[in-house]
Amino acid sequence: MTQLTKAEEEIMHIIWRLGRCIVSDILKEIKRESGKPPHSTISSIVRILESKGFLSHKAYGRTYEYFPIVSKEDYTKKTLNKLVSNYFGGSMSKLVSFLVKEEKIDMDELSEMIEKMKN
Repeated sequence: MTQLTKAEEEIMHIIWRLGRCIVSDILKEIKRESGKPPHSTISSIVRILESKGFLSHKAYGRTYEYFPIVSKEDYTKKTLNKLVSNYFGGSMSKLVSFLVKEEKIDMDELSEMIEKMKN
C-alpha cells in the first residue's frame, strides 16, 4: 500500500465518510478558505487514488460512482506502523512514552485506555 499525498488523503477521508459517491459529492464536502477546487482537479485526484488501488468505480453511463476498496482502518494501521518504524525505532512503547512526555496524553488517560483494552 502506497503512501498518500495530503490532497489524496483529504479526498480519501471524504470518501471513507461518504462511502459510495460521485465527484460532485466530494466537491460538496470540501471546505477551503480559498474556495472549492475545480471539478477536474478532484476528478484527477480520484483517478490517481483508483490507480493506487484505494478506490474502484461503477459506471452509470458517463457518471462514475466511486467507492473505497482500502478501509480507513487498514490505511490507519499501515500509516501508524510506518510512523513508529521511521521515528520510534519500531517501538510502540517509545511512541507512547513520547506522547506522555509531550503531554499529548496523561497517565490517567493512559491507565484508562489500558483498562478498557483489558475488558
